Amino acid sequence: MRTTRRTTLRSAAVVAGAATALAVPVGSAFAHSPAVPEAPSVKSSAGPAPSVRTYVTTVKLADGSVAKVYKIGDSYFEADIFAGSTKLDRLVSKGGAASYGQNNGLHVVLQPNGTVTSWMDGASKPKPKPKPAPEKEIRKESSVRITMPDGRIAKLVDGTNGKRVELSTSKGHALATIDLRRPSVQHDGWTYKLVRDGKHVKFVVIDGKGGGNSWVHDFDGRLIEKYMVDPAGVGTPVLVASGGGTAAAGPAGLGFTMLSHQG
Repeated sequence: MRTTRRTTLRSAAVVAGAATALAVPVGSAFAHSPAVPEAPSVKSSAGPAPSVRTYVTTVKLADGSVAKVYKIGDSYFEADIFAGSTKLDRLVSKGGAASYGQNNGLHVVLQPNGTVTSWMDGASKPKPKPKPAPEKEIRKESSVRITMPDGRIAKLVDGTNGKRVELSTSKGHALATIDLRRPSVQHDGWTYKLVRDGKHVKFVVIDGKGGGNSWVHDFDGRLIEKYMVDPAGVGTPVLVASGGGTAAAGPAGLGFTMLSHQG
């Protein structure tokens, strides 16, 4: 009788275990690593209070399923994976370690900061987004066009490679480009020049034919200075602002590059 009773209890235990295995939902096949066992329930009221499970966000995964992310504590996140109303699994990230899971070609990673990434078999693993470049490295080029007193066009450009001026005729034919490495050029008696004034750069237009009248623009295209020669003193050099103060800037005192006449 004793032998028969022991056999019956043992069989009952096996049957109970089989029933438990069958009760696990199909989604529990979602394999993940590392496997983190569920924390045992606290029976003693004298033990530490359980952590609060706070909802963070829901992330749509690569196959259309979703991950609901919860924060449990510092460096402790959980993600419940759902396909429709069926819960497939729970990923747990604790102590700075990521948690990885996969199911039917779907790969999911719960990062230590609570973010979730996913991809399907055959697709490349998502790469981390690059950090935005400092503002000075993504500075965009700006430009403004002005019509000069001689009727020609100057395009004042401020970009990543510095400031430059593109000169053209009124019909759009290119004449020359000047910048701070090649700051001046002369055409048909007119002089075009870039001048440093402290931290600023100015664009100067000088009328050599008219005796030295000059116009000074900033790189917003505004006319900020104008120098007119006294008719009684035609040929007198005109004072133009420069980085070191003022300097005489007349046609005779500037070693400009000559351009062929293009209208």
